[in-house]
Amino acid sequence: MSITAFLLDTAVRATPFILLGLAVALAFSAGVLNIGAEGQFLAGATASIAVGLWLKAWPGLLIVCAELATGVVAGALWSGIAAVLKRRYGVLEVISTLMLNFVALYCVSYLVRGPLAEPTHLFPQTSSLAHAARLPVVLPGSQLHLGFVLAIMLAAGLWWVLGATAIGFRVRAVGAGVAAAAAAGRVHVARTVFRVFLASGGIAGLAGAAETTGRTFALYDGSPGFGYTAIAVALLARLNPLAVVASGIFFGALEASAAALQRDAGLPFALVTAVEAMIVLGVLAVERLGAESRVPAAAMPETA
Repeated sequence: MSITAFLLDTAVRATPFILLGLAVALAFSAGVLNIGAEGQFLAGATASIAVGLWLKAWPGLLIVCAELATGVVAGALWSGIAAVLKRRYGVLEVISTLMLNFVALYCVSYLVRGPLAEPTHLFPQTSSLAHAARLPVVLPGSQLHLGFVLAIMLAAGLWWVLGATAIGFRVRAVGAGVAAAAAAGRVHVARTVFRVFLASGGIAGLAGAAETTGRTFALYDGSPGFGYTAIAVALLARLNPLAVVASGIFFGALEASAAALQRDAGLPFALVTAVEAMIVLGVLAVERLGAESRVPAAAMPETA
């Protein structure tokens, strides 16, 4: 594989990591522990495929716009379930979003074997999208699609919103301390958390729509696990949207390298998962040690 092909493959593989990393980073910035990016990704992917297969007679541009918009709405609605459970019944989002991942997975399994199954029903997948229903390719002769550009633009926009707007201030205030934000009287904590939930799910749904319309062109049974890796992407970037781009590209490079090593050297693909886990553990350990080193001596507990 040439260097150019490797870089292009890395960018394609990095696209879902960047978008899902942004979804997780936004939620975590507001103190919302959204562990359900995987389920929201699947919801967006399913909705976009259904729309793309249904609107075959529409012009290509309208189909693509409808697919992406439907993916955003589906992801937001899926995260909205956990948001309502948290706001009305006080259910911890860690539990609800994690459980919804499995619900989404089994819904996909049913759909690709039932209502959305390809005509022969020989394979657990949907039919492939028509060329008009696929995201445009950025570089002719490659698989780099418009989703990568959208991910970069979204990262820049989210960085500006969080750092330079009143909305971003409210998000960061709630993430810094719910009690302090509520006591300030100018931040509606419950409303902010609910909106962040929906926005985070919408971005994750967009990731699913971009992946199916830009790379796979069909929905398959199973879970790619991108939503779980996105937690590592966001943590490695320390929840900074611009750093999420670099972190997502790094994980995309790991995925591209693993695929090449498995093909050329016979190394197991699971090796990259172990590397990703070690990276996250290393980052958390360094951050923990750095936090302890910054604690004043007077604040340290006395020992007998």
